[in-house]
Amino acid sequence: MRKLLLPSLIIVAASLLVIRIFYLQVINDTFKLKSENNAIKIKYDYPERGYVFDRNGKLLVANQASYDIMVIPRELKNIDTLEFCQLLNITKEDYIKKIAKAKVYSPRLPSVFLPQLNKREFAAFQEKIRKFEGFYFQKRSLRDYEVDFGANIFGFITQVNENLIAKNPYYKSGDLIGQQGVEQEYEEVLRGIKGVKYIQKDKYNREIGSYKEGKYDTIAVQGEDITLSIDAVIQKYGEELMINKRGGIVAIEPKTGEILALITAPSYDPSILVGRQRSKNYTMLYRDSIAKPLFDRGLLAEYPPGSPFKILTGLIGLQEGVIDEQTTYMCHHGFSYAPGRFMKCHGFGPHQLHNGIYNSCNTYFANVYLRLIGKYSNTPYAVDTWSNHVKSFGLGQFMGYDLPIGKRGNIPTSKTYKKIYPNWNYSGKTIISNSIGQGEVVMTPIQLANMMAAVANEGYYYTPHIIKKIKGASIDKKFTTKHVTTIDKKHFAPMISGLFDVYNLGTASSLRVEGIDICGKTGTAENYAKINGVRTKLEDHSIFVAFAPKDNPKIAIAVMVENGGFGATIAGPIASLMIEKYLRGKITRTDLEKRTLERSLQDRYAKLGGLSEAAKFEIRRRDSILKAKKTILMLKKDTIKKIN
Repeated sequence: MRKLLLPSLIIVAASLLVIRIFYLQVINDTFKLKSENNAIKIKYDYPERGYVFDRNGKLLVANQASYDIMVIPRELKNIDTLEFCQLLNITKEDYIKKIAKAKVYSPRLPSVFLPQLNKREFAAFQEKIRKFEGFYFQKRSLRDYEVDFGANIFGFITQVNENLIAKNPYYKSGDLIGQQGVEQEYEEVLRGIKGVKYIQKDKYNREIGSYKEGKYDTIAVQGEDITLSIDAVIQKYGEELMINKRGGIVAIEPKTGEILALITAPSYDPSILVGRQRSKNYTMLYRDSIAKPLFDRGLLAEYPPGSPFKILTGLIGLQEGVIDEQTTYMCHHGFSYAPGRFMKCHGFGPHQLHNGIYNSCNTYFANVYLRLIGKYSNTPYAVDTWSNHVKSFGLGQFMGYDLPIGKRGNIPTSKTYKKIYPNWNYSGKTIISNSIGQGEVVMTPIQLANMMAAVANEGYYYTPHIIKKIKGASIDKKFTTKHVTTIDKKHFAPMISGLFDVYNLGTASSLRVEGIDICGKTGTAENYAKINGVRTKLEDHSIFVAFAPKDNPKIAIAVMVENGGFGATIAGPIASLMIEKYLRGKITRTDLEKRTLERSLQDRYAKLGGLSEAAKFEIRRRDSILKAKKTILMLKKDTIKKIN
């Protein structure tokens, strides 16, 4: 048997090699096709991208015809460059540069010479294209926006770069790809599958018909349509309300996690990033370092949440058992928490959870936070316990929504404070600003909206997402997976009662909408910036979070208006108006609407110059750390004096 084993293996291996060679040379023509590519011209047939609809079936994004002028450098012969350039309205210098770039890519393969001509631009060239050997045109479709809003949601289409071509063999030079927004996130769904035609050429380089009678040709498959969770009506309305303001708005359907509106201000008309002017217009938007229209503030801007964070402070206090609904603290327009340290407050008199919320009492929630941190003898453990509760609401992390950009925000842990205070301990008083959404706590508007969705649901949320339906496919299961917070359901009822009375008895009483039970919370976040090297306090950020109706909520919303002042001044009216618009389809608070539409904050923004949000956050963070360190030093000195 051993003597037969080796010969048998040799025979089997040889047989397999013969069969494979026969298959490749006789049956399969694929390698023959590649070897004959000098005599074969490849033409691609680009499909239409899938259409985009809103949750109610309104068409948002369609397609329009476009033409690319293609060039094969080695086939160029006797070109009248003057006439050619005049027809396409380009300079001779442009012509030379584009030909040189095409040669670098490949002398014998087609490259895009001039992309995205519309019908009018292409008409004159089409009549004379036969005069320009080596050039041909390729028809494709570009986006046709049916609306003038939602640019940050849609993204745009651009040509693939060389790095992507090297990584993904599907794309060739000149191909288009979705960039940003849903165009990028759902590129593989929307793009479809391009068709390929192989054209046989004779020895004179003339086309003589399909190669192998079209055996290897494929038909283009149109991209799939998608339906977004966005409500076009309130998306447009929200962008109108934010004209001459900067900030972000996110509205979510609590029971599903579907994003109803995703607004950043300022924004732009998505149609300006279509066609031959796309590059010029994109450069203009990109270089605007002051207004930053390409910066999606709803997803990327990180702000101190301010008073809305008191909702979590109260809920965690109830969950940890350090307070109940009757726990009372006296407020005397503020809270003295260390020698020379005083936290100002608008409240006065006794406060419990209910009126602590609707009066937004700093004193009450500062005391709750001190009890939370003081509950455990180990301060780092107490901080991590608090932090874990907060993070269960989806904060301090990338949330997993279906858009390609985002920020984590920041929820501090014991590791955070170990870096800040490596040599000596800290206490609840050191980091007390966390209790009212200042200090090291920062959040994005979408995180604030998701927090309110979890409160509206009494303890759970679904990952926010912008896709509602994909034709012929199902959405990712992660968007239908429930996330449960660490707070027991029973603790939400008293909190929701307090939020309801924010509109009836408290800081948002002037924003009531007759017939709609809204639960909300005003917020004002301190805002500092360095101007000419001097730390300057600017107008505070205006914040408002809400959900409605109180029973069986249909919408949760977070509004952040930079330098807007008190939460009830600008952010609050916007939230009330958008809630009414969504639930009723009309506005009865026309007084709020008129005031909000006419309100401009451009004079305030002029003081900021080109300072970025990142720079402003860094200034706030450093000032907060410095303030905390000074407090510790003061406490330490007082302790030494007492010992002596």
